[in-house]
Amino acid sequence: MATKPCVLGPMTTVPDRRSERLAGLGAERARFRELIGKVGSGEHTSTGLSRAEARDAMDLMLTGQADPAQIGAFLIAHRIRRPSPIELTGMLDSYRAHGPVLTSPGQRPLCFGVPYDGRSRTAPLLPLLALLLAAAGVPVVLHGGDPMPVKYGITMAELFAALGIEWRGLSLAAIQGTLDRHGLALTHQPDHFPQAEGLVAIRDAIGKRPPVASLELLWTPHRGAHLLVSGFVHPPTENRAWQALAEAGEDDLLTVKGLEGSTDLPTSRAAITARVREGQIERILLHPRDHGITGAEPPWLGLDPWRTQALEALQGEGPLAEALHWNLGAYLWFAGGFATLAAALNQARALLAARSGERLRRELGA
Repeated sequence: MATKPCVLGPMTTVPDRRSERLAGLGAERARFRELIGKVGSGEHTSTGLSRAEARDAMDLMLTGQADPAQIGAFLIAHRIRRPSPIELTGMLDSYRAHGPVLTSPGQRPLCFGVPYDGRSRTAPLLPLLALLLAAAGVPVVLHGGDPMPVKYGITMAELFAALGIEWRGLSLAAIQGTLDRHGLALTHQPDHFPQAEGLVAIRDAIGKRPPVASLELLWTPHRGAHLLVSGFVHPPTENRAWQALAEAGEDDLLTVKGLEGSTDLPTSRAAITARVREGQIERILLHPRDHGITGAEPPWLGLDPWRTQALEALQGEGPLAEALHWNLGAYLWFAGGFATLAAALNQARALLAARSGERLRRELGA
C-alpha cells in the first residue's frame, strides 16, 4: 500500500513566554524583578547589589513603580540575607535624593538616628536632651514617624507633643524656621517624606524589620557639616554603619550602643560608643560610675507618667534627672565644646539648675 508523502506546513515559532511575561510587567517592574533575584536567590547564588543597583531598587520602591508584592518580597529577602554596607550606601543615596532637606549654615548640629518603632521598655531621654542641647547653643536635628512595626513603641513626635511641642502637621518650611530660630528640628515622615511613608503598610504586612529600618539610623535630613549620631544593638550593625557611611561621605560619626537601639546612654553599665572621623575609628567607653552616676535605667511606665517625670527632669529633679544629666554631659563633650567629660558634666548640671531646657520648651510650646 502506497504511503502519502508528508507535507509540512509553514514554519511556526514557539513564543518566548518568559519575554512576553516580562514585557507584560512593564520596564520598571521587570527591572525590580531582576533586583529581587539578586538578593533572594539563596545563600550560594545570591550576588547582592552594587551601590547603583541598591539605589535603583530604593528609587523604584519610593516612587511606587514596583508592585507591593514585589516590594514585600524584596524587603524580606534582604532582611534574611542582611544588606551589605555598599547596598546600604546605595539606599542612602536614594533617601537623600527623595527625602526632605534641612540646612543650618554656619552651625554644626548633632543629627540623631534612632529606631522609628520607638521605645517600650525604658524611659526615653532624647526629647529632653535635644531641648537642653539646643538651649546650650548646640543645634539638634531629629527625624521620626508615626507608630511603626514591629514594636509600635512610643514615638519622638508623641513624646514632644506630651511636652506641649507639636511637630506633626507642620510644613517643612516651618520646621526649617524652628531650626533657624531655636536650633531644634524634627521632620515627621508622614508629613515630610510621604514616599517612605508609603512603605509602612508593607512593613506591617511582613512583620519583620526590613533593611529600611537600618537605613533610618544612618540617614539624616540635614545637609551640610554635622555630627551624625547613630544607635545600634548588635556589633555587626555598627560595623556595617561605619562602612556604609564612609562610602556615603559622612566624615564625622558617633555610633552608640544605646537603650533599645537608641542613642540614650545607659547609667547602669558602661556606655559603648565609637567616634569615626575621616576614616579613623576610636572606641570610647564611658563609665558612669567614674562620675558618681549609678542609677538603674528608668522604666517606661506610659506617656502620662513620663510627661510628669520629664517636666521634673528639665528642672533637675525626679527619677529621670540623673540619666539626663549623664547624657547631657556626654553629648556636650562629644559636640566638642569641652576638653574633658568632667567639665562637660559640670556644665550639664549648671544648665539643669538654670532650667534652660524648660525655658526652651515653653517657647516652642507657646
